[in-house]
Amino acid sequence: MSGTTLPSYVRLANEIAAQFAHRAPADAATAIASHMKVAWDPRMKKALIAHVEAGAEDLDPVAALAAQQLVAAK
Repeated sequence: MSGTTLPSYVRLANEIAAQFAHRAPADAATAIASHMKVAWDPRMKKALIAHVEAGAEDLDPVAALAAQQLVAAK
């Protein structure tokens, strides 16, 4: 992905996922989804969910799982 700038919500989701790398993926995804639910602007959550639905190859798999949990929690 050389020369491409990540959208801010992807960059941030990946950074958060890196902070939870020491946890089991399912636990990390739940913690990340909880954080996103309370701390992220609704527009950021919507953009991240749309990004995941479009394939999101640049998104950490745990962050993608967290986004899927956001959808399921609606």
